Amino acid sequence: MGQDLRNYTPEDTQFWDTTGKGIANRNLWISIPALLCGFAVWLYWGIITVQMLNLGFPFAKSELFTLSAVAGLTGATLRIPSTFFIRIAGGRNTIFFTTALLIIPAAGTGYFLQDRDTPLWVFQILAFLSGIGGGNFASSMSNISYFFPKKVQGYALGMNAGLGNFGVTTMQIVIPLVMTFGLFGGEPMVLETTSGTLIGKIPAGSETYIHNAGYVWLLALMPLTIAAWFGMNNIRDEHVSPNIPGPFGAFGIITVMLLIGFLAAGIGLWLMLPADVGGSGWNISKWIVLPIVIALTVWMLKMIPGEVGQNLTRQYRIFGNKHTWAMTVIYIMTFGSFIGYAATFGLAIKVVFGYQHILVDGVMTHDTPNPDGPSALMYAWMGPFIGALIRPIGGMLADKLGGARVTQWISVVMVASALGVAYFLQQAYVSATPQDYFLPFMILFLILFTATGIGNGSTFRTIAIVFDKEQAGPVLGWTSAVAAFGAFIIPKVFGEQIKAETPEYALYGFAAFYGLCILINWWFYLRPNAYVKNP
Repeated sequence: MGQDLRNYTPEDTQFWDTTGKGIANRNLWISIPALLCGFAVWLYWGIITVQMLNLGFPFAKSELFTLSAVAGLTGATLRIPSTFFIRIAGGRNTIFFTTALLIIPAAGTGYFLQDRDTPLWVFQILAFLSGIGGGNFASSMSNISYFFPKKVQGYALGMNAGLGNFGVTTMQIVIPLVMTFGLFGGEPMVLETTSGTLIGKIPAGSETYIHNAGYVWLLALMPLTIAAWFGMNNIRDEHVSPNIPGPFGAFGIITVMLLIGFLAAGIGLWLMLPADVGGSGWNISKWIVLPIVIALTVWMLKMIPGEVGQNLTRQYRIFGNKHTWAMTVIYIMTFGSFIGYAATFGLAIKVVFGYQHILVDGVMTHDTPNPDGPSALMYAWMGPFIGALIRPIGGMLADKLGGARVTQWISVVMVASALGVAYFLQQAYVSATPQDYFLPFMILFLILFTATGIGNGSTFRTIAIVFDKEQAGPVLGWTSAVAAFGAFIIPKVFGEQIKAETPEYALYGFAAFYGLCILINWWFYLRPNAYVKNP
């Protein structure tokens, strides 16, 4: 345990049965809860902002949407350097260090949430740092891919991603619960509007301990860093991590590469955000800024001198493979949708169904609390729960039926359910009784989450089959990095369309993109004479 491995050959049946399986499973079962905490810290702003709204924090709804968007952009950008950590720094070193770093935003969030007068820029910095948790997915998936043989890649990666993604659901259940009592002491705040938990509503006037939303993750992060150090392994074989330095050298390399990601994300945010929330005020389109952020990150990483830069040059060979780009687009559809909807779901329920939408002097208003509206904190966990739970099933189905075939089926479901959600959003956002449309909205959104989970599992299978062992890990990291920008794009688009009073337009756009993915998946993997038939 904890030792570096050499001559690790999971494709050798005898080695796998006698030695490899035990090592692989031990690393997997430490990786999963570490990744779970990463997702929780990355995306907890989607729940925290709902409670900030309930507590009367002095921020506009559009400003609160920026916190999820900031965390989403940073987390996605950090996945780009994280894609290449395993070969350069080793799996054990990477998971230990990046898990330990999550303690910083978790502790900071707990501390600053105790003061309602904390300025917005402080929460934006904390959301910025929370992106570390989003970046961890790329390194975690790349690492686990090296421990398992191809025959069970769909299962192994589906388990790591699916149960790791339970961090979203876990967070959405745990945070509303721990805010109801003084787990870590401190002074409570008083709710101005009704809140909720998994088991019911909490009326206005009740006390809540919102700072527990940050502090509670320290209870898991501290023992997990110890478990990662003593229970995980670096694989020092040529196709994995042949020339990694000692632990402190590895931590230094990871730090430099993360700082590059932070710098690129910071530049992107500055270009996009208005001046009143710390941006340049230029309001450059996100569709222009995101390619700039990605390209800038890749270029700055390549400029690192010495062996690290040479190592990255070798891994950058994935960009010359057409399948890298096809799978990137398809993975955006599945994982990008899952993570973006997870970041948005709670606040969208609150904003659309928690207020009455009524005409006043011929103008539609959206500021009257709806006493009959559903509690966002009671329902927000359901979609991510289903999407994460079913992901290993998607991987196993793909192992039996082929990844591309399963992906195609769920793509059609995603188009139909997205259009249905759009319709009921449109009806609800012009109604004085929006709760009348909540049930069909919820059912269709749960179907959409289910499809993203199954499709996410099926894409793991496709990547594992299409790419060789050396490229599969970096491709998993790269595709997840680009797809993770969904955690920025979807909250940003929802926030913009909510402000424009046309939330249904967001879903129409997503449905059109899913249609494009159907064509790409068919062309590359399902048509007669496809490049690789139904991998």
